[in-house]
Amino acid sequence: KAISGISPPDEGEIVWQGRPVHVRTPKDAAALGIATVYQDLALCDNLDIVQNMYLGREIVARRLLDESAMELGAKRALAELSVVTVRSIRQAVGSLSGGQRQAVAVAKAVMGNARLVILDEPTAALGVSQTAMVLDVIAHLAERGVAVLVISHNLTDVFAVADYIAVLYLGRIAGSGPAADFDTHSTVELITTGRASRPGALVPDTSAVAGAPS
Repeated sequence: KAISGISPPDEGEIVWQGRPVHVRTPKDAAALGIATVYQDLALCDNLDIVQNMYLGREIVARRLLDESAMELGAKRALAELSVVTVRSIRQAVGSLSGGQRQAVAVAKAVMGNARLVILDEPTAALGVSQTAMVLDVIAHLAERGVAVLVISHNLTDVFAVADYIAVLYLGRIAGSGPAADFDTHSTVELITTGRASRPGALVPDTSAVAGAPS
């Protein structure tokens, strides 16, 4: 919430691309290239895909909505994430599967040239095929050079896509490091107890965390 501008930090600082920044509102975060997709997705079921993706930022030409330009932009955004299962970009979002809805929400988030996308429990309540679709979208974002921060309790999904893992216990970092240094057992221990019993277990690496907010 602090990074996305929902809850400004009480103390410490946020360092973005090597310099301290002030993120007081979601607009501040967006200006820096930080986009967040919340667990509820914030999509309107009664609107179609194009309308959802351009809601609040519609393209206007001669005081009329430029439907062609918005359709082209929506198609391009979905194609860049290799989303090919959507029947029509004019179908109502309420008719989409969970995986398709997540893909639309992510595509909407990255349309503004996002450099970091935060995904809150992106695979929660999804089936196997829908989860695979979301993980594929995450992989395509990474291939485009977009950093992806995945907040998840599903360790299978985390290990499938993560390069770096940070485990929180009671709001504090209990352990962090390259994903290759973690296994399921030690990760579960860190999640549930805040420490790992295995000799040489990971310890917090806070070198990239300047003044974690309370």
